[in-house]
Amino acid sequence: MARQKQKSSDADGGGRRVIKKYPNRRLYDTATSSYITLSDVKKMVMDHVDLVVQDAKTQDDLTRSILLQIILEEENAGVPLFSESALANLIRFYGHAMQGQMGNFLESNVQQMMDFQRKMAEQAVPFSSDAWLKMAQTPHPFLQGFNAYTEQMLGAMGMKRPNP
Repeated sequence: MARQKQKSSDADGGGRRVIKKYPNRRLYDTATSSYITLSDVKKMVMDHVDLVVQDAKTQDDLTRSILLQIILEEENAGVPLFSESALANLIRFYGHAMQGQMGNFLESNVQQMMDFQRKMAEQAVPFSSDAWLKMAQTPHPFLQGFNAYTEQMLGAMGMKRPNP
């Protein structure tokens, strides 16, 4: 994995919270002047804290590496987000002519899912039958590929998709 040098004009993280990673694998939060764990970094991510992880000696940007490490720990901890088949297919895109498009596709669809999740959370009873019916009636680009899933969820609740 190629590591990018942090620009000298961006040495403070450009307004981002700077986490330093030391050779002993310890993480140091420069905002709180304390050592933190990978779980703390995960919490920051969950709290939407804009952060950058830098090698303490070289100032290389290690953010992606740390985020991937968090994903790996989450995948090994419980119910994985990615199946073996999905992971194998992702690997197959590396070096493929469509690699750039796949990255854009994944980023766009994950953002759409986050937007959808936020909208569902804003409803009074996010997972009530009314919310599912409203979701089934609302055209959303992300949901186009989830018609079968929506049908299954509605069926599990003893409902049918309303006719448009």
